[in-house]
Amino acid sequence: MSLMITDECINCDVCEPECPNQAISQGPEIYQIDPERCTECVGHFNEPQCQQVCPVDCIPFDPDRKESQDALHQKYLKLIAA
Repeated sequence: MSLMITDECINCDVCEPECPNQAISQGPEIYQIDPERCTECVGHFNEPQCQQVCPVDCIPFDPDRKESQDALHQKYLKLIAA
């Protein structure tokens, strides 16, 4: 399951540098997460780092993008091979 950033985002800039997959970028109004690059930090950390640093708790799991741990790990392997 990918993560997503909700409208509660205050553009504080702390999540973007924490993402090991460079999945977070500034969108038109708030930060956004590229679901093709988001592995929930699988392969890097035990917990999603963006969720850990977000001061307003606006980074939930995206219910429309459910992925197993194996699928997230496979995505991670593709990203590090590129």
